[in-house]
Amino acid sequence: MSGGILLENHLNPLLNLPYEPVLEKLGSDYYDPVYAAEFPQHRLRFCNYPLLAFLGLNPNQVSDADLIQAFGQFQGRGPFLALRYHGYQFGEYNPYLGDGRGFLYGQVRGIDGKLYDLGTKGSGTTPYSRGGDGRLTLKGGVREVLAAESLYSQGVYTSRCLSLIETGEQLWRGDEPSPTRSSVMVRFSRSHIRFGTFERLLAIGRHDLISPLLDHVIDQYYPQLQGQVDAYIAFYHQLVKRIAHLAAQWMAAGFCHGVLNTDNMSISGESFDYGPYAFIPSYNPRFTAAYFDHFGRYAYGNQPQVCRWNLEMLQRPLEVIISSGELKSSLDEFETYYLGEYSRFMLLKLGFDQLPIPIATDLLEHTLNFLFASQVSYPGFFATLSSTFNPGWRNGWDTILGELTESGVHLNTEHQFLFEQWQQIYHRALLEVPLSELPTIGERLRRHNPQTYLLRPTIETVWEAIDQNNDWEPFNLLVAAIQTKTQLQHWSV
Repeated sequence: MSGGILLENHLNPLLNLPYEPVLEKLGSDYYDPVYAAEFPQHRLRFCNYPLLAFLGLNPNQVSDADLIQAFGQFQGRGPFLALRYHGYQFGEYNPYLGDGRGFLYGQVRGIDGKLYDLGTKGSGTTPYSRGGDGRLTLKGGVREVLAAESLYSQGVYTSRCLSLIETGEQLWRGDEPSPTRSSVMVRFSRSHIRFGTFERLLAIGRHDLISPLLDHVIDQYYPQLQGQVDAYIAFYHQLVKRIAHLAAQWMAAGFCHGVLNTDNMSISGESFDYGPYAFIPSYNPRFTAAYFDHFGRYAYGNQPQVCRWNLEMLQRPLEVIISSGELKSSLDEFETYYLGEYSRFMLLKLGFDQLPIPIATDLLEHTLNFLFASQVSYPGFFATLSSTFNPGWRNGWDTILGELTESGVHLNTEHQFLFEQWQQIYHRALLEVPLSELPTIGERLRRHNPQTYLLRPTIETVWEAIDQNNDWEPFNLLVAAIQTKTQLQHWSV
C-alpha cells in the first residue's frame, strides 16, 4: 500500500490524495500484501460524489476515467492489505476467515480531520479466499449502495459506497440466477478493524499483539481516551455504548442486518458488511433477512441481544489486558443503554423529542402493539404520519392519521380498537407540546421518516431493469430520492 505513485498518474486526484499508512505501520502480523485482479471491462455504474467532497476533492474535477483507473484498474498504488481476522459465525468459531475478496486500498483523512478507510469488495482472490473467486456480483454491489444510502439518510451510523464499477465477468452463484454480472466496489468507512481481528490474536496465541492493536484503535477512533490511566476499560465501555446505539438505530429504522457474525462488526461501532440485509415490510420481531438463517438467529428482533453476545465474545481477547470484572460491569449496562436509545429514536420517528416518561412509554407500547397486530407497512405507517401530520390533530384524537384507513387499509374490529387506542395516546402526547412548537413535530417527522423506503420488491424492480435491459435509470432515480429524502413514488400501507 506504500508503493509510489506512477508518474503518468500525477493528474488523477484520487491517486494524489494524502494517503497515510497508519494501519500498515502496525506491522505485517495484521495483514497480507496483495494485488487486485485484472478485469476485462470497466464501466462506472455509481459514484458517491458527496464523499469525494468530504475527502477534500472537487467532484467536478474527478472524471469517470479517474475513478476507473484508481478503483477499477487499481493503477498507481499497491500492494494493498488483506486484513487478517477470525470470527464467530452463527455462534461457532471460525479460524479460516480474513479478507477473501477485498483489501484495504488506503487510509485518508476527511475534511473533519479523522482517518477513514477505503476498502474494496470484489477485487480478486487473497490468501483468505478459501477456494472462492474473490468477486462481487453486480447485484450485490447495487444492493450495498442502496442499503448504505438508505441507512445514512435515516441518520444511522454506517459505511457507504464510494464507487461501483462493473467488470465484465460472468459469475456463478447459488443464490442468484447464474451466470450473473460482476463488479468491484470501494467502501468508505471509519475502520475495517473487526471484533474478529482481536479474536484471531487470542486464537493464535499472539497476546503480545493485542495491546498494540488496541492502542491503535484508541488513537484513531477513541482519541478522547488517549492518556487516561484506564483507557482500555474506558474504550470497551464506550464500545458497548456505541453498539447499543447502533442496534437501536437499526431497530428504529426497521433494518435487519442479516448476518451479525463477529467478523461483521466494526470496532468503531459502524454498520458494514450486510450482504443479505432487508428492511422489514411490517413489524415482526421474527422477520429474518438471510435465507440460510434457518433458525432465525439473526432475526430482526434478536439483533440487540446478538450484538450484546458479540460484545461478550470480544471480552475473551480483551481479558488478556483488561480485568474480566470491569469488562462484565461495562457489558451489564448494555440493555439500559439500548432501551434508552431505542425509545429515543422511536419517539423521534413519532415526532417527539421529549415526553413525560409515562406518556412516552404508553405511546411506544401502543404503536408497536398496533403495528404488530395489524401488520400494516412499518415504513408506510411512519411515512404516512410524516406526510399528513396536521397541527389540527391536537383538537381531536379521531382526526389523527385518518389517512391510514382512507388509503385502502382495512382494519378488522380488533385492529380498529388498537388503532383508536393509539390515536388517543398520540393525542395525549400532542397536548404535552405547546401550540407554538407543533410545527417542530412536523419537521421532526419529515427528518426521521423517509418517503422512499427500501423494501425487497423495490430492489428487485430496480435490479430487473438493470439485468434485463441494462436500464440504470430506475436505480439512479431511487438513489437520488433516498439521498434527497424526496418521494420517488406513491407508497401504500
